[in-house]
Amino acid sequence: MKKTVRAVAFYAMLSTCAYAQVKDSVKVNALDEVVVSDTKFALRQEKSGKVISLITAKELERKSGQNLATVLSQIAGVEINGNQSANGKNLGYYIRGGKNRQVLILIDGIPVTDASGISLEYDLRLLPVEQIEKIEVMKGAASTLYGTGAATGIISITLKKGSQKALQSNAYMSIGSNNTANNHKYNGQDFNQGIAINGNCHKIKYFAGLNSTETKGMSQIAAPTAAQTYEPDSFSRQNLIGKIGYKVSDKLTLDFFGTYDHIKNNFDFAFDNTGSYDTPINTTSSKQFRVGCAPKFTYNHGELNINSSFVKVTRDYNEYITYDATTEYSEFNSRSFIVDGFNKYVFSKQFFVVTGTEFQFHDMATTSPYSVLQREKTKFNMVDPYATLVYTSSFGLNINVGSRLNLHSEYGNHWVYNFNPSYNFKTNFPLKVLASYSTAYITPSLYQLYSEYGNTSLTPEESSTIEAGFETEVLKNKLKVNAVGFYRDETNSFGFFYDSTTFESYYVNLNGKNKAKGVEAEVALTINTKIQLKGNYTFTQVDKALDRLIPKHKANATLNYQVTPRTFIDLSYQYFDARKDAFFDGNTYLTEQVRLGAYQLLNTTAKYELIKNRMTIFGAVTNIFNTDFVENIGYATRGRNFKLGLNILF
Repeated sequence: MKKTVRAVAFYAMLSTCAYAQVKDSVKVNALDEVVVSDTKFALRQEKSGKVISLITAKELERKSGQNLATVLSQIAGVEINGNQSANGKNLGYYIRGGKNRQVLILIDGIPVTDASGISLEYDLRLLPVEQIEKIEVMKGAASTLYGTGAATGIISITLKKGSQKALQSNAYMSIGSNNTANNHKYNGQDFNQGIAINGNCHKIKYFAGLNSTETKGMSQIAAPTAAQTYEPDSFSRQNLIGKIGYKVSDKLTLDFFGTYDHIKNNFDFAFDNTGSYDTPINTTSSKQFRVGCAPKFTYNHGELNINSSFVKVTRDYNEYITYDATTEYSEFNSRSFIVDGFNKYVFSKQFFVVTGTEFQFHDMATTSPYSVLQREKTKFNMVDPYATLVYTSSFGLNINVGSRLNLHSEYGNHWVYNFNPSYNFKTNFPLKVLASYSTAYITPSLYQLYSEYGNTSLTPEESSTIEAGFETEVLKNKLKVNAVGFYRDETNSFGFFYDSTTFESYYVNLNGKNKAKGVEAEVALTINTKIQLKGNYTFTQVDKALDRLIPKHKANATLNYQVTPRTFIDLSYQYFDARKDAFFDGNTYLTEQVRLGAYQLLNTTAKYELIKNRMTIFGAVTNIFNTDFVENIGYATRGRNFKLGLNILF
């Protein structure tokens, strides 16, 4: 399959016969941009009570060669732990001190999840960045609009869709190295290739894409010494996507989609420093199948949308057990069905209301040496009616207020709400000040309730968030600045109990309140039509119970230089402060608290339009100074690596 996909992609690029220019996009974080995350409908950024980070198609194009986790980690307030490790390494999502269970992922406006996962999270490794049109990240509690799981932020991903032309397509491929700082074999170990075709034929828009990624040459766990090497752990991914939109009339459109995503990789345990957990026998795979439809009906005073999807995820593990030289097999199966119907009714130019009801059903089944779970006993559903009122005055005042009632089959009723005012000052330069108070909740996952570590006595986690900040543009819109401060407290946080004597272990609710606070600031300076500077800084401070893998200080800076109409250079810098981590020793069965050192990275990308309006090549160097650092205790990280790529539009 891998060789076939690579050959098809290469042949398609060589047989190019036509071209369609990728459309340009507006710049990031301008106040006149359109965002959808805080109302579910298009709204100008200046009318929004949030500072929403928007990564456009053009921004993604400039980040050629980077995976989705690396792109997201450059946003203020966001850390995707594992993006600097081997591709098969599990990812941790951290927004404002929150972890995976508190960050909700949306794809085309629909929540995505693995119902058999510990935290009901979606695996971002499944998604290639080449199939993404844009990304919005809204930080802060968003349970009023999006329900359980949206406690510290949402990552809203919009996939590519049909263009306005009858037929256009593109093909791409890249090859790169995949080294640690102690390995200097700069041969081809990282391959990525794909093709896509899309267009608009009468009343039908369509998009189809195929992607394949393979990496090898790097072990997941770190060798104890620079002279010692471990066996490499391979990673592969195949993605197939199809989208069709049909315009029934000027008022009614129907959109259908289907995706198949499959990753397979070796994995290691970083439980000791002797190498006994480094074995090629440990393999895992994850298959995801998604289908759905999204009809939209517009009428004189509003718009009605229904987003629906069915998701089936299968994960399996072949795990080598060191102490008795046996192999154990485990399989996790989950199904999720989601329907979200929401309506926008416009009363006037200044006032509209969003009302909706979301239904979710999740179940799981597992087979492992430790437990067998049947779907009949491991399921729950939720029915959530919600409403949001949005007022945007002509004199500058904007108000977003809403509430949601969660009706959970296991936990009964639960209310959340938000109040989010903002004000646009009528000055010589755009200035918006904002504030908000919002509550959120997270229900335990099926795994936390019913697995071998399950605890049916768990109660939902609850939190409240306060934030305030501003957003402005000065120097004739050449300088854009925003800053937000936040404070969050949460109760009934989920934790894990483990007794090293009896080996008893299960999920628990932590007693008392746990707090997180911080500041996020962003600046973008357009020096001229060729040079742009951007940077952001994040300060995050959390209580001890939450303090793992969260840097107190983090900074990103980027220089974009359009050298000529055909030549573009990007230079980026990242600083990560020291973090705390926990090391579980498989020999002593004890957990040791460790401190990971701070580190800095410098990366660059150069692009050149080899054939105008047809062919672009790029080269990238990551970790230019070959910094040797630790992202997770016991796991290897990437050193200096090179990548070359080619993109042909036809």
